[in-house]
Amino acid sequence: QEAHEAIRPAGAAFRHPKDVAGELGSDEQRLYEMIWQRTVACQMKDARGHRTVLGLGIDDAEFQATGKTVEFPGFRLAYVEAAEDADAALAEAERLLPNVAEGDTVRTVSVEASGHTTQPPARLTEASLIREMEALGIGRPSTYASIIETIQARDYVYKKGTALVPTFTAFAVTNLMDGHLSYLVDYAFTAKMENDLDEISNGSKDRLTYLRSFFHGNGNPGLDATIRKVAEEIDPRSVCSIPLGTNAEDTLVEVRVGRFGPFLSCGDQRVSVPDGTAPDELTLEVAIDLLEKGAQGPKSLGVDPETGLDIYVKTGRFGPYFQRGNAESLPDGEKPKMASLLRGMEPETVSLEEAIATLNLPRELGVKDTAGTDEQPGKPAKVLAANGRFGPYLKWDKETRSIPADESPLTITLERAMELFAQPKARGRQARAAPKVLKELGKHPETEAEIKILDGRYGPYCTDGTTNASLPKGESAEDCTLQHAIDLINARAAMGPSKGRRGAAKKKVAGGKSASKKSATAKAGKATKKKAGGRTNKQTSG
Repeated sequence: QEAHEAIRPAGAAFRHPKDVAGELGSDEQRLYEMIWQRTVACQMKDARGHRTVLGLGIDDAEFQATGKTVEFPGFRLAYVEAAEDADAALAEAERLLPNVAEGDTVRTVSVEASGHTTQPPARLTEASLIREMEALGIGRPSTYASIIETIQARDYVYKKGTALVPTFTAFAVTNLMDGHLSYLVDYAFTAKMENDLDEISNGSKDRLTYLRSFFHGNGNPGLDATIRKVAEEIDPRSVCSIPLGTNAEDTLVEVRVGRFGPFLSCGDQRVSVPDGTAPDELTLEVAIDLLEKGAQGPKSLGVDPETGLDIYVKTGRFGPYFQRGNAESLPDGEKPKMASLLRGMEPETVSLEEAIATLNLPRELGVKDTAGTDEQPGKPAKVLAANGRFGPYLKWDKETRSIPADESPLTITLERAMELFAQPKARGRQARAAPKVLKELGKHPETEAEIKILDGRYGPYCTDGTTNASLPKGESAEDCTLQHAIDLINARAAMGPSKGRRGAAKKKVAGGKSASKKSATAKAGKATKKKAGGRTNKQTSG
């Protein structure tokens, strides 16, 4: 129940962020600056200001203007939430009003009509959810992370960017708890339980006595008796149904949470809710549209000439997909082949040829020898284009590469595939964009492989689709000739596969003892890799 100590600058020197700007990477610099600013801000006085409301009356119309002035900026000089420039934030915070007294007559200079729309409250993020729990007295700093992990693991919420979006499963659980076990989800009950756990943690309350009272009851029904009673009263269908409204025939349209996910129900009609649909996006109009499309049945694109089976476009839980054949046209026990639509395909406009080609994936592009070593020579391996869970990709022996968003596994060529395999495997944000082609030099006279110069992460390099060779320092892509690129590639290939240097670098850092003291800068660099693990009974600001 105790809190973790706050992260703060440490060491012999309390260095200003500007003094360490040249020693840190961009991420470490931003992290250190935030820690430094918040540490300084928590030791400063509160900001003080005035908020003024000016009311004006003309005949039956009433107008209102609000203004505010900052009397003393306090901690805001050091740190302003979500603002890069504290001075600019303070300037924007002020809005001056004219000096008038009650009863004064003011002259109308001009009237301007301006539109103003309000937005619904933003979705909770992990940070705003923690602030809400703090305000309600639910959870403790040491348990916030596990609470957020639990609600995601149980599919009560999912992340969309930084926002936490509730699922229909969460609505069903809320229906159950509010309808039958409301006292267990009452904020006051939960906050009191947190206080009881604090008392157990510091030894002022016996845990076994508390657990017996909670489970068996102490003058009131305990959890055991309550569960036994409500188990007989719960109607699963009622709990798992979320009404949306009625259609034109006055039939109830509702979302129901089933074994295989949420689905729409209207009378005897059923249709799956597309995966990733947020509850607030599933309006009555959207639901009726999905039900109408479901009533039309699958769209037939035609017959596959090779198999003689019908090709359909259908809509399921995970979106539109192709299907070859059905239960009536296939032998007993055989399931129809299915495949998701590729990027850019629309169910309304997709063609039979595109559907067949997608269902026939993976597509073989050709055969290429893999890169070998002195101990293990290369071997021929198929180059395949496929569509997977995370989108289209290429496979060559054990190597894989994502296919860029503007290209398709149905049309990509072997030469283009080898260009992608020649590039270092991108991870995280790097995977979003392929290296830019700076110059096309021509074909290798012996292998006929395309020789190109690409813009890599560490500078320009030339490649034949198999071997990459960096251009010498100071040499530009414009000055590089085909023969010079071939010489660089041949020299790089003769060196053999590169040996990893990461392990050696880490070992050197770990074993190095050149630093004479632990600095605040070093602490900030480590903060991105290691969580604070210490516990303390004293909660620190920062």
